[in-house]
Amino acid sequence: MNNCKPASTPLTISDHLTTTNGTPLPDPKNYRSFVGGLQYLSLTRPDVAFAVNKLSQFMHRPTDIHWAALKRLLRYLHGTIHHGLFIRRNSPLKLHAFTDADWAGDKQTYRSTTGYIVYLGSNPIAWSSKRQPTLARSSTEAEFRAVASTTTEVQWTISLLSELGYKSTTTPTIFCDNLSAVHYSANPVFHSRMKHLALDFHFVREKVQDGSIRVTHIKGDDQLADALTKPLLKHRYNTLLSKIGLLSRSSILREHINT
Repeated sequence: MNNCKPASTPLTISDHLTTTNGTPLPDPKNYRSFVGGLQYLSLTRPDVAFAVNKLSQFMHRPTDIHWAALKRLLRYLHGTIHHGLFIRRNSPLKLHAFTDADWAGDKQTYRSTTGYIVYLGSNPIAWSSKRQPTLARSSTEAEFRAVASTTTEVQWTISLLSELGYKSTTTPTIFCDNLSAVHYSANPVFHSRMKHLALDFHFVREKVQDGSIRVTHIKGDDQLADALTKPLLKHRYNTLLSKIGLLSRSSILREHINT
């Protein structure tokens, strides 16, 4: 695929990949090998985190449809081979995160997908795209589970930074675009309709009350973690990537020269 036509996005919004799509590959070795390698790439490329997570769900029985989706991801990487994260050395060391969930986005299991990005200043240092283990009966439930997962990651990051000798003077902020999830995070009253989320509810609320984190609402258009929960159209996808901090080599050089 050295001379393939580059793709504008890792996955198309029209592809609803399931385990029953297509004809099973006679030899799944290449599919598993490629996806396994791409899992390492996603450690430095948040833009492919969702696509790699999605394709990883079919390792046990890949089909020709999954293989075509994998080839599209390779075409996307071919066109963005010189893209990477620009780590700014003069960025203020303030911890914050963006968290989002795609409610019932999996059209086979109807499970939701959690996505988050943790920043130290303007530099992304951790991210994740993962299908939730159980069904969420509402968008608020899916979003709140995403907030809980992000809170765990932020707490771990705080612990790591503390071991390195850095102590933040500001409260880490988690940005969520679901108002109900934000309200539940600070609400001291435990509602019976949240009892199936009791552990997540008490965990997040405790961290908010003791000042360890702050959960704040953000508009959906500014939600950077959106790219880690579902396929997006080209314009929306490229806009989010530039905000996340993934730039081409030429753009990084220009910014470096300007600073």
